[in-house]
Amino acid sequence: MARVVLGVGAGIAAYKVCELLRLLREAEHRVCVVPTPDALRFVGAPTWEALSGEPVSTDVWTQVQDVPHVRIGQSAELVIVAPATADLLARAATGMASDLLSAALLTARCPVVFAPAMHTEMWEHPATRSNVAVLRERGAIVLDPASGRLTGADTGVGRLPDPTEIFTAAEGVLAHPEPDLAERHVVVSAGGTREELDPVRYIGNWSTGMQGYALARAAAARGAQVTVVAANVTLPDPAGARVARVVSARELHAAMLEEAATADAIVMTAAVADYRPASRSESKIKKDGRTPEPIALAENPDILADLSARRAKPGQIVVGFAAETDPDPEVASAKLKRKGCDLLVVNPVGNGLGFGATDNEAVILGADQTRTTVPRGTKDSLAHVVWDLVAERLK
Repeated sequence: MARVVLGVGAGIAAYKVCELLRLLREAEHRVCVVPTPDALRFVGAPTWEALSGEPVSTDVWTQVQDVPHVRIGQSAELVIVAPATADLLARAATGMASDLLSAALLTARCPVVFAPAMHTEMWEHPATRSNVAVLRERGAIVLDPASGRLTGADTGVGRLPDPTEIFTAAEGVLAHPEPDLAERHVVVSAGGTREELDPVRYIGNWSTGMQGYALARAAAARGAQVTVVAANVTLPDPAGARVARVVSARELHAAMLEEAATADAIVMTAAVADYRPASRSESKIKKDGRTPEPIALAENPDILADLSARRAKPGQIVVGFAAETDPDPEVASAKLKRKGCDLLVVNPVGNGLGFGATDNEAVILGADQTRTTVPRGTKDSLAHVVWDLVAERLK
């Protein structure tokens, strides 16, 4: 159980933070909610008090004898600000202390997570970009906002990340309070590619992207700038990550090479089709009573091997995943050497593990002859073990 300060900014997304507060309380964290004065225009103090079980104040003049503007920050083990509006980010970056929340941010010596939410134009404004860069440089975790429907009819980047995603990121920060991936750019592929036969059919696999998204969340919680290249994933965007969407193996190949140009680490969790139909029918292939023609296949590019061979910068770490129904240590070691990557995560699939399951287990082989066994557990747990190994090598 941790002492968490939940700062609430004056944005319409404040109502979603009630769900985040519920998740924190269900995890048995003690939560002190500190809204800005204008945040109470969206969700009132009685709601925060009922959900948190603690009194709520917005100014430094309530219970002055306890010096709340100092005590709240000093006693916190984690501060989460959601929604972090453009105004709040600006005040935090410049060190203003005009209300209880901004004062608490100045006195906090624990990890601080900002979950921004604002209109696209505000998020992309140079002033906001500069403020975010300053906060990240000082060690704060500033999650990238999600894309989707905003206030009114607008759609774009600036939506508050899903409360479940923010909660998972917060748990990751509590487990790893030192941002050992700060100022690093990491690229994660996720999901499974689809190779079209005709407008309605494709060759694919069962990958859902859960492990890749767990890796993205974990990296963001550890301070990284995260890019996810998602192949046919329907999960909510992981908090703190920019998501690029692709369909086929060749699209994934092109996107990964482009993103790898600035990456410090690359993790290939996506399940990639080894082959694609040599030709695609422009119309639906129909039954005509005859024996169907065999489907001619063409080989897809080996994305992992290509990324390993074409490292864009010195010291870049490349991690591969190998899902196997019957993992063989010798076969895995040969694959590691053949792919040329630094780490190969060999995970069994089937029996409640792997695709679509919440649990995973693995043996992680290193090109330096290391071997790390990860017992069955959550995919988030495996993700943090992978980043532990990557962080060691980035040093």
